[in-house]
Amino acid sequence: MTDMTDSTIIKLTAAEIAAKIASGELTAVEVTEAHLARIGAVDEKVHAFLHVDREGALAQARAVDEKRERGEELGPLAGVPLALKDIFTTRDMPTTVGSRMLEGWLPPYDATLVSKLRAADVVILGKTNMDEFAMGSSTENSAYGPTGNPWDLTRIPGGSGGGSSAALASYEAPLAIGTDTGGSIRQPAAVTGTVGVKPTYGAVSRYGMVAFSSSLDQGGPCARTVLDAALLHEVIAGHDPMDSTSIDAPVPPVVEAARSGSVRGMRVGVVKQFRGEGYQPGVLQRFDESVELLKELGAEIVELDCPSFDLALSAYYLIAPSECSSNLARFDGLRYGLRTGDDGTRSAEEVTSLTREAGFGDEVKRRIVLGTYALSSGYYDAYYGSAQKVRTLITRDFERAFEQVDVIVSPTTPTTAFPIGERADDPMAMYLADLCTIPTNLAGNAAMSLPCGLAPEDGLPVGLQIIAPAMKDDRLYKVGAAVEAAFVARWGHPLLEEAPSL
Repeated sequence: MTDMTDSTIIKLTAAEIAAKIASGELTAVEVTEAHLARIGAVDEKVHAFLHVDREGALAQARAVDEKRERGEELGPLAGVPLALKDIFTTRDMPTTVGSRMLEGWLPPYDATLVSKLRAADVVILGKTNMDEFAMGSSTENSAYGPTGNPWDLTRIPGGSGGGSSAALASYEAPLAIGTDTGGSIRQPAAVTGTVGVKPTYGAVSRYGMVAFSSSLDQGGPCARTVLDAALLHEVIAGHDPMDSTSIDAPVPPVVEAARSGSVRGMRVGVVKQFRGEGYQPGVLQRFDESVELLKELGAEIVELDCPSFDLALSAYYLIAPSECSSNLARFDGLRYGLRTGDDGTRSAEEVTSLTREAGFGDEVKRRIVLGTYALSSGYYDAYYGSAQKVRTLITRDFERAFEQVDVIVSPTTPTTAFPIGERADDPMAMYLADLCTIPTNLAGNAAMSLPCGLAPEDGLPVGLQIIAPAMKDDRLYKVGAAVEAAFVARWGHPLLEEAPSL
């Protein structure tokens, strides 16, 4: 129906694709085929996907085209392809969570988020690679091999949702879904030059999302532009009675905010704890430039002191492993997934032990052991209990900060993407990638990462993090859209103008 080439189609934003499908300028099938062709051409090098559902995606696309031909009204993202992190259950595709423990497992139901995507006629291309059970900051902990960063395939694409961010940056999909427990949407966005949003905790249903740390996990949208992220956010958010932690409140007007971005008259906080030793000079340079840009756009900059943020990393790495120790107890080799050593001579306990030995990777085992120890008799108050007290202090620091400012900004990550393997044998160095993102998860606030240029020393993307109070997610999009527009006007979009070569 169009003379547009596949290479032109894959560079379109999600909003542009939806508009062209609705007008008949493009068909959903053409759009889907263009992205499937792109996956076929580059994903052997990138390894963003664990499973591509070619036939299912084309069937969804045909259904959208038939809907349009019947004159039915199409939703804002009808026919737009999407890459789904392999942590959400899907009745028609395997859900592995990047682990051998669930290799080939086909769930009997869709996650609520998946049901919402299907209802909105979003075309799900397949499932993306991730750190096993979402435990990691680099996507090197996947049982199925690492994903490469499209800017430099020898470097990490962030974690745990590196497959989703790499799919966006390599133009294999215009939209993606990630999950964020300690920064796993925002970190990948930062190091791949894309946009990632961690909604307020409870704003997007966790029903059907395989649990890592239940009080921290949150699904959210990933895209190449702020508006695209807002359109996806609106589709997946909302109350779900199947999730006891789901917030029963209207979804903030995120799309409206993204279309009318402005920071004029807003108070923007800069936290002194979000800089210092361990931060790459180029990252701080781009962040300082972003703060100056916010001033030029009419924002008032307010210096903030949040002393408890220095304790966030330690608290997180007690709370998250403790909850993972509890959640992963269900993978016992008896009910579903991998089963090893069941030859009729071994006890159930022995089968469970052998299954976990074979099915869990090193990082998952490390966190289970750490969490089990922190919860054990005699250590609970000293470790897990103390970490929860620190969590309360962090929440109070945020509350005090938001009495003074509308949003907080910081670098998303202390460094740009590091080489694959560089931190594999140093868990502490790996965990430091979470330095700026973890406080938001502990408090349950909303946060976004968007590109703010390239670091001069290595030419790799740098992310600007915006943090808003709980259920004020629209502020992220209002500020993000203003910053994005200013950046594009001055320097061009880092992906659209300086796209990595594959």
